[in-house]
Amino acid sequence: MDIQLINIGFGNIVSANRVIAIVSPESAPIKRIIADARDRGQLIDATYGRRTRAVIVMDSSHVILSAIQPETVAHRFVFSKDDNNSHN
Repeated sequence: MDIQLINIGFGNIVSANRVIAIVSPESAPIKRIIADARDRGQLIDATYGRRTRAVIVMDSSHVILSAIQPETVAHRFVFSKDDNNSHN
């Protein structure tokens, strides 16, 4: 199994294989997910003090906040997977 890494902004990188969802932080259910992760100690803030634009949910129940748009993160995710498949 190849380890694929995705840049989520400001030099921060996550393992693409462990991502469950990339969502916008606007809705009340996502805000509850963020608050619950903060309470559990499983929230990772990778925004560098900027506004949260994407929330990345990992298979380990960690929640990562990113300052780049969910569409941008998703594009990097898809683009990375396509690059790896073309080299096989």
